Amino acid sequence: MKKQLLMLAGAVLAAAMLAACGGSGDAPAGTPANGAGNTAAAPSGDAYTFTANGVAIPMDAEAAPILEALGEPSSYYEAASCAFEGLDKFYTYASFEVDTYPDGDTDRISAVILKDDMVETPEGVAIGASAADVTAVYGDAAVDAGRLTYTKGGSELWFVLQGDSVVSIEYHSTVLN
Repeated sequence: MKKQLLMLAGAVLAAAMLAACGGSGDAPAGTPANGAGNTAAAPSGDAYTFTANGVAIPMDAEAAPILEALGEPSSYYEAASCAFEGLDKFYTYASFEVDTYPDGDTDRISAVILKDDMVETPEGVAIGASAADVTAVYGDAAVDAGRLTYTKGGSELWFVLQGDSVVSIEYHSTVLN
């Protein structure tokens, strides 16, 4: 079952990356045409933030101090960014993944993807919860293609559903939308 969930989460990530690369070719709002020197907003205190091992991981925050505090990832991958000049980077830890995007000489947090039920949102929702559990905690959501989406500050919180069960929980920066 966990293998199927990991495969599904990987497929969701791959689809999101392809969607980002397959866009209109226009840079995200606030991005110069050459993709350099993004005008990413500083992380807002009024945004969804995942916390792991006492380390807060807000979207659009500078990645270096967060990654240092998290310690060595179990795996690392990088690829040319589709939206910005530089490399997107993917750091996998035991139960979650941290993704970054380039902002000039600084990498910023673009997403955090929860991989299994060993971690949960600060509000207590984990993979395996029902859609009703999610809405009881977060309220009504935008629903699109089996995903409950909540927007707050410069972030989105996605609960990907298979049937009525949450199979992936993802935090995303809205800079990339």
